[in-house]
Amino acid sequence: MKCPYCSECQTTVLDTRDAEDQTTVRRRRMCDKCKKRFTTYERVEGVDLTVIKKDGCREPFSREKLKRGVVKATWKRPVTMEQIEELLDEIERILRLKTSTEVKSWEIGNMVINRLKKIDPLSYLLFSSVYRDFNSLEDFKAEINKLS
Repeated sequence: MKCPYCSECQTTVLDTRDAEDQTTVRRRRMCDKCKKRFTTYERVEGVDLTVIKKDGCREPFSREKLKRGVVKATWKRPVTMEQIEELLDEIERILRLKTSTEVKSWEIGNMVINRLKKIDPLSYLLFSSVYRDFNSLEDFKAEINKLS
């Protein structure tokens, strides 16, 4: 494991424990060179999922890409990284339980929207505005009316 501070490849594992979801291992590490500590998370690489985009093209599922979208929608909102990780874990778990290895992007978007709505309504609106491609104030008004 490469140290994120000095890029040294030699690190020592100080502590290992299962994360709450029981699908991830959390490791506390210390760099042998600079002695700084950092945490890594290890998860089983599951079945490769393919996302079918709106235009029909296919691309591999990327948890990080999904995370970036959720983080942007929750920026400066009272949503913790822990809540975001739980949301992503739940969505990824559901996707991997499917019989098909292909999933449509709108299915993933709807899963995120439904979970964000429960966590923070404004984050839900922000994510929806990008995901559903809002073009006008009327689009926002319609979505807010659905919330009310």
